[in-house]
Amino acid sequence: MINVADVEAAAERIAGHVIRTPTVPSPGLSAFLGAQVTAKLELLQHTGSFKARGATAKLLSLGEAERAAGVVAVSGGNHGIAVAVMAGALDIKATVVMPRSAPRRAVRIAEAAGANVIVADAMDGAFALAEELRTEGLTLVHPFDDPVVIAAQGTVGLELDEDAGELTDVLVSIGGGGLISGVATALRARRPGVRIWGVETEGARAMSEALAAGGPVPVQLSSIVSTLSAPSAAQLTYDHVSALVTETLTVTDAEAVQGTLDLADHAKVWAEPAAGCLVPAAREVLERVGEGARIGLVVCGGNASASDVTAWAERFGLS
Repeated sequence: MINVADVEAAAERIAGHVIRTPTVPSPGLSAFLGAQVTAKLELLQHTGSFKARGATAKLLSLGEAERAAGVVAVSGGNHGIAVAVMAGALDIKATVVMPRSAPRRAVRIAEAAGANVIVADAMDGAFALAEELRTEGLTLVHPFDDPVVIAAQGTVGLELDEDAGELTDVLVSIGGGGLISGVATALRARRPGVRIWGVETEGARAMSEALAAGGPVPVQLSSIVSTLSAPSAAQLTYDHVSALVTETLTVTDAEAVQGTLDLADHAKVWAEPAAGCLVPAAREVLERVGEGARIGLVVCGGNASASDVTAWAERFGLS
């Protein structure tokens, strides 16, 4: 497992390459949820999500031969965008493998950044193809199963600690678990008493299933939230979450989309369902912990188009 010193070193490495995103109190969300809410706006990061942090750290760690050979990444959207854009900025050739469920917008952005994008039928096939390309000489920039990537994602937690007021509970979305592993590492070291809650959607419960089984297991994916759809957790992220996270909660896809609409209405931010899922989960946390809670939400990304959100809202009968 990584430690807070690893996260602090990652912060120094990526400084100047990524944005120190705003950490702001949200009066609208506070009124909506009935508790003080602070939002960490990672959707304002380069490439529209926190993924730029881990991608940048990994790319900067490469040797000359690795840079020359190029990298490969597998992604449901945001990680692929981040690797493509940051690799382009660092003059490194990137190949990105995405499942057909990935947003078309993500494919277009990655291609526009100069990456070679390959579309696989499903997420497990995308991971398998990326592994094949790794054996052919490309360096794999894994979205979560890499201590370099996890440490860099943990810089979100360092900034939250330094910029937020008192917090009792912090909520973080989980796909493969890289973000919450890094954030939990930083916050447990800096604020030992804070409770950290993971949030998944039904149909993308890689971490919940791992926790129930005592280790990573393959899961069937059916969630519309492709950016959270990891086919399994990693042993590395499982170890962090099982040791550092209070509990992992699950919300429905419909609740995640409603949360996206609520963030737009009450926080005035345009987030994706991977972040929208935090809103219904925060309501559940508040019911459990009672009065006096001060909530921190890591708004992880904003790479959802208006047409995507509209279609999902219509599908679930939301408004």
